[in-house]
Amino acid sequence: MRRLLAPVFCQVGEATPECFRVEFADGSHYQNRDGEPAFTLRFCTAAAEWRTAALGHVGLLEGYFDQAIEFEGDLRLALRAGIAAGLDGRPTLAVRLANRWHEWRLGNRDPARARRNAEYHYALGTDFYRHWLDAPYMMYTCAYWKEGTQDLEAAQINKMEHVCRKARLAPGDHVVDIGCGWGGFLFYAHERHGVTGVGVNTTGEQVQAMRREIARRGLEGRIHAVEADFRAVQGQFDKAISIGVLEHAGRDQILAVVRAHAESLKPGGLGVLHFIGHVGRFETEYWIRRHIFPGGWIPSLAETLEAMEACGLEVLDVENLRRHYAHTLDAWAERFDARWPEIRELDPAVFTEHFRRKWRVYLLACAEMFRSPQGYTHLFQIVYSKGNVSDASYPMSRRFLYAGET
Repeated sequence: MRRLLAPVFCQVGEATPECFRVEFADGSHYQNRDGEPAFTLRFCTAAAEWRTAALGHVGLLEGYFDQAIEFEGDLRLALRAGIAAGLDGRPTLAVRLANRWHEWRLGNRDPARARRNAEYHYALGTDFYRHWLDAPYMMYTCAYWKEGTQDLEAAQINKMEHVCRKARLAPGDHVVDIGCGWGGFLFYAHERHGVTGVGVNTTGEQVQAMRREIARRGLEGRIHAVEADFRAVQGQFDKAISIGVLEHAGRDQILAVVRAHAESLKPGGLGVLHFIGHVGRFETEYWIRRHIFPGGWIPSLAETLEAMEACGLEVLDVENLRRHYAHTLDAWAERFDARWPEIRELDPAVFTEHFRRKWRVYLLACAEMFRSPQGYTHLFQIVYSKGNVSDASYPMSRRFLYAGET
C-alpha cells in the first residue's frame, strides 16, 4: 500500500518547505526531508490506507475524522501543504462520482430538501455558534479587516457598516435581508441607520432565535423575521441585502435565487450580494458538501453576473474580499479551539471528537484555501441596482464609502 501512496506524499513533500513524516500501518514510514517534522500523519489501519488510495485527500480527511488516522503537530501547516500540492483540485474518479450522486440525492432543487440541508448545519443550536462567533451580532460570514482592526467584533462591525454604505442605507428605508441568520445585520442597520426591515431565513431555529431577540430589544413592528425559502421572498423593498446566501442556492438554482433578489426590489432600488464564488467554473469540494454543507454549491462569478444581467440588474461595483475571509476563519478557529470544552458540554452526544475534528479541518482548511496564492475560491461583494442608476441617484465615485475615515 505504501507503494500506491508514496507518490502522493512525495508530491506534497516537494510542494512544501515544511518537514513532515508519514507512518504507515506496517511500521514503515516516509519523510520528505531531514529534520524535525512539523507534523506527522500516522495510519492506524491498512483500511485507512486503502481509503486514502481510493478517495485521495477525501479519504485521508475522513480517516482522520474517524480516528483511523492520527495526527501530531501543526494541522494548519499540513492542510496548507496539501493545498499547495493541489490535492484538493484533482479529485479521484470515485470522488467525482460521489459528488454527482450527492447532488442527485441532496441538491437544493426542492425547497423542502433545501430547508433540511440548511438545518443540518445551522440548526446545531444558537448556543453552539455563540461560543465562537462575534458578540452580540453573531455574523457567520466574512468580516472586513480594514487597516488597524484588532479583533473579530470590530471586523464584523466594519463589514456591516461597509455593506450599509454600499447600499446607501438611510433612515426610513425598508430593507430585506435574504438569509438573515440570527438577524445581526438588521439589528445593526436599525441601530446605526434607522431602517426597518424583514429578515428571511429557511432555518426555523434561527428564525425563532431572531424573534426572541426582536422581542428582547423591543423592535416589534420595525424588524420582522420570516421563515421562507430564499426563492420565495414576499413584497418589494427599498434595499436588498444578501450576505452568504448564494452558496446555499444549489448547483442549478443560481438564476432562481438571483431572480428572487431582483423581484424583492422596488424599481431603482439598490442591493448588495455578498457570496463565496469561484473564478472559473469548478466543482464544489465534495467533503465539504458531505460533512459540512449538504447541497451547497459555490457558483462562479461569471455565472452570477450572467444571472444578474438576465434579471435586469445593473452591476455597479464588484469587490473581492478573499483575504479578509482567511483572517475571519483564523479568528473562528482560534475561538472554537478555546471554547471546545464548553461546546462539548452543550451535548456530548452531538459534539463528539469526530465532530471536533471535522469542524477544525473545515475552519482551518477554508482559511488556507482563501489564503492560497493559487486558489480560485474568492469572496465577492456586488453592488447592483434594479434598472440603471442616474447621476442623481448614485454617487459618481466610491468616495462615499470612506467618508469620515482617516
